[in-house]
Amino acid sequence: MYVVQYDNDIVIIDCGGKFPDESLLGIDLIIPDMTYLEENQEKIRALIVTHGHEDHIGGVPYFLKKLNVPIYATNFTLGLIELKLDEHRLKGDTTLISIHSDSKLELGKIGVSFFKVSHSIPDCLGIVFHTPAGNVVHTGDFKFDLTPANHQYSDIHKMAEIGKQGVLVLISESTNAERKGLTPSELMVGEHMDEAFMKAEGKVIVSTFASNVNRVQQVVHSALKTNRKLALLGRSMVNVVQVAMERGYLTVPEGMLIEAHEIENFAPERVAILCTGSQGEPMAALARLSTGNYRDAVIYPGDTVILAASPIPGNEKGVSQIIDNLFQLGAKVIYGSGSTTGMHVSGHGYQEDLKLMLTFMQPTYFIPIHGEYRMLYHHSQLAESVGVEKGNTFIIKNGEVVDIENSVARQTRSVPAGDTYVDGLSVGDVGAIVLRDRKQLSEDGMLVIVLTLSKRDRKIISGPDTITRGFVFVKDSEDLLREINSMVRKTVNDLQEDNVRQWNIIKQAIKKTVGQYLFAQTKRKPMILPIIIEI
Repeated sequence: MYVVQYDNDIVIIDCGGKFPDESLLGIDLIIPDMTYLEENQEKIRALIVTHGHEDHIGGVPYFLKKLNVPIYATNFTLGLIELKLDEHRLKGDTTLISIHSDSKLELGKIGVSFFKVSHSIPDCLGIVFHTPAGNVVHTGDFKFDLTPANHQYSDIHKMAEIGKQGVLVLISESTNAERKGLTPSELMVGEHMDEAFMKAEGKVIVSTFASNVNRVQQVVHSALKTNRKLALLGRSMVNVVQVAMERGYLTVPEGMLIEAHEIENFAPERVAILCTGSQGEPMAALARLSTGNYRDAVIYPGDTVILAASPIPGNEKGVSQIIDNLFQLGAKVIYGSGSTTGMHVSGHGYQEDLKLMLTFMQPTYFIPIHGEYRMLYHHSQLAESVGVEKGNTFIIKNGEVVDIENSVARQTRSVPAGDTYVDGLSVGDVGAIVLRDRKQLSEDGMLVIVLTLSKRDRKIISGPDTITRGFVFVKDSEDLLREINSMVRKTVNDLQEDNVRQWNIIKQAIKKTVGQYLFAQTKRKPMILPIIIEI
């Protein structure tokens, strides 16, 4: 999520979500902290979405529950947003406005125009904000593909014209800023896909991002050339393909699509399967196929499985496990980097693509976005190499603001920002303390110590009884648990002799004594929960 503000007018760019890593136990989704926007909601004129990837639309339903503002996006992107709004029952309450590369908007004192860019999903836009202070350009995610599979060509001439008009600030993505050269064309994948389909003797199973409609179209072409029916596995794959077909972004011959339960009705060499799970997600279709747990489809020896996507950093372990499982099933697996297999090309520009965008725009100031710090750094160096003045590049952290006054840019302040965790139906309720407790529970388990005291004289009536989960196996640790109970009894009796009657002090003393003993005996630190019942 990025914010462009001029005077009392705010325009928001994208509202994505990201998936948690293994340290965020139980968290389902991470969305942006919207504190600043809530504090300034009367100034917000619109949310403009550059394209339909999850890291650009995943947070939209949660945003709308707090700030119901008009959403501007292209036809295909709106289709994907509508799927999310249907899930959250927000569709009827939201203003959705379709735009295209020639649209022009007036949002308060900010004028907005657009230009087409190529990416790995249809209908992607860059944005130009026309303000009295100067033009601000946000590229969206892009690469320069001169032969795009969907024939949605980049508006190269318009980009050059925008640059001639003058760009005060360029905000540009940095995902592949470390990779030299130009990003290969998506057409390369189609050629390799055709070859793999023609060589395959059994079923062909292709796993890719559901949103990569260009890749899906190439799978359809390869299936048609080899006279195969096509089955879709995975909810997101079915939903995205349906939206793409309804809105004219995907062409599938009539009669080609079959249901999953129909797969076994055809000879293996007559079937192709398109499924989710290329990133190793444990509940996605490919993972379940690899373990034989998909009800309607089975991978047999001789089937061909193509992973038409590169693992996102952090997902390598899950992907490797699935590949191992597939080999154990006897499948022929085509996997690895796109440059090795020819089954994947990035949708993000390499260094030469990034330099070309910088050359077109010729910005006075440059803000690299989308990427780890090292990628932002490399992108800033590329900017200087093509003419951006040294010192006019800002590598900003989440929440930092670049202020421009009298054509001079400075970064001197920040606004509230950060991550908000979604856990089930709860949004923002899970914080550092809860995550710390979950981490402790996951590593060392817990002990619950139940104790009944007399209300009149505070003497022990029954217990202590110790219940353990995830710490030790009770039958193998009876001596340890007896010692804990004895220690608790002694601690409570000692406090009574000192006339200490406050529950919180008694509980803290039990936790301290038992915790020190357990660490000395086991070198573990389980969560200790004393429960005192007074009768």
